[in-house]
Amino acid sequence: MKEYNVDMQKLFLEMMIADGQAYIRVQNIYNENNFDKSLHAAAAFIKEHAQKHVSLPTIEQIQAVSGVTLKPLHDLDDTHYDWFMGEFESFTRMRELERAILKSVTLMEKGDFDPVEKLIKDAVQISLTKNMGLDYYDDPRTRLQRMKDRSNQVSTGWPQLDQKLYGGFGRGELNIFAGGSGSGKSLFLQNLAVNWSLAGLSGIYISLELSEDLCSLRIDSMLSNMSTKDVFKNIDDVELKVKMVGKKAGKLQVKEMPAQSNINAIRAYIKEYQIQTGRKVDFICVDYLDLLMPVSAKVSPNDLFVKDKYVSEELRNLAKEFKILLVTASQLNRGAVEEIEFDHSHIAGGISKINTADNVFGIYTSRAMREKGRYQLQLMKTRSSSGVGQKIDLVFNQDSLRITDEGTEAENPAFKPGTPNILSQIRSQGNTVKAEDADGPNVKAQVQSHKLKEMLAGLKK
Repeated sequence: MKEYNVDMQKLFLEMMIADGQAYIRVQNIYNENNFDKSLHAAAAFIKEHAQKHVSLPTIEQIQAVSGVTLKPLHDLDDTHYDWFMGEFESFTRMRELERAILKSVTLMEKGDFDPVEKLIKDAVQISLTKNMGLDYYDDPRTRLQRMKDRSNQVSTGWPQLDQKLYGGFGRGELNIFAGGSGSGKSLFLQNLAVNWSLAGLSGIYISLELSEDLCSLRIDSMLSNMSTKDVFKNIDDVELKVKMVGKKAGKLQVKEMPAQSNINAIRAYIKEYQIQTGRKVDFICVDYLDLLMPVSAKVSPNDLFVKDKYVSEELRNLAKEFKILLVTASQLNRGAVEEIEFDHSHIAGGISKINTADNVFGIYTSRAMREKGRYQLQLMKTRSSSGVGQKIDLVFNQDSLRITDEGTEAENPAFKPGTPNILSQIRSQGNTVKAEDADGPNVKAQVQSHKLKEMLAGLKK
């Protein structure tokens, strides 16, 4: 590790005093506590003077107040300050990391492990602003074409929803499906996982409520177009169909985690999964948000507003960190039971999660709608489109559990509803061949003899 001795730290202060722009460029990471004790008073005075008077103190002022003597520097150019920017960034990161490690030891001795990762991560991620953003007037055509192409958008598998969202979901966004108990929140997430897997994307379905076997059984129904009851009656058929679809589809991992898990547990699992399998994760479905606990703060499970605020922010940060599609679900409160139009007041825990989410969809269905195989999605929030307040009607197959656009069938590249039973075809063909093998010679002889008799009779006439 590079050593930043007192002389180098003193040089940092001298370069900042020589050109005030240097201080302005590093002020977002400037911390007087990072400097050596002999320079701490001078560093603190520079920061205090800059904040109060919007200008840097002179060398004479610094000496009078702190007793530290700085030398005036001359003939510095851009190359000198490029060096300064890089070294000061490294120096600050190293000092902040040292402080975070020392603080983490104290926290771990007290048994408080949750804040440790955030402390270390914040220190490691310290950096100066290098991305200056977008020059609005520079190249409008390229900017508009990039937005039009929507290369970051991924189809949901439901064309109607894609149209409302201007292409689908974006990587790094937080998307929430909200519904009452038994409304089909898990089914929507499972259908999305199937849609993306069939589209060639690989991902993880994380369940905090249902077992891995039950989630997988539902997906078996979706891929085989059978009811869950029929799946057990036709295990051979289901096995063949799932394996054939799996040859072309993206990978899909189903993982059960205990309720009250946090984002760190999910993050650790994703990283371990990537290391062990070598696969890239394109999407994550978390079933569901209300069962997670925050990492960044200790919150009572009863304080839903604060808890969900932190969890939503951490989920969104996770999506940005891995640059993935992230979809989760949330509960609607009691006030939504008799309602047919949902608004923000119907979200359990309050508006905190809606403020953080990029897209929020209300799942509406009634007993009559379920009997007819109908679902309705209400767009409660769309950050990147004008779809708020609009509704989408979807078709629900009660046997296969597939949710599709109205008037369309589930997109399954290998199997579609009404496809003949492949295994039965193979068996029936096998039986036919066996019958021919058993009686073939006699049958053929009888047919040829009959034809010969008919031919001779025709000649006699």
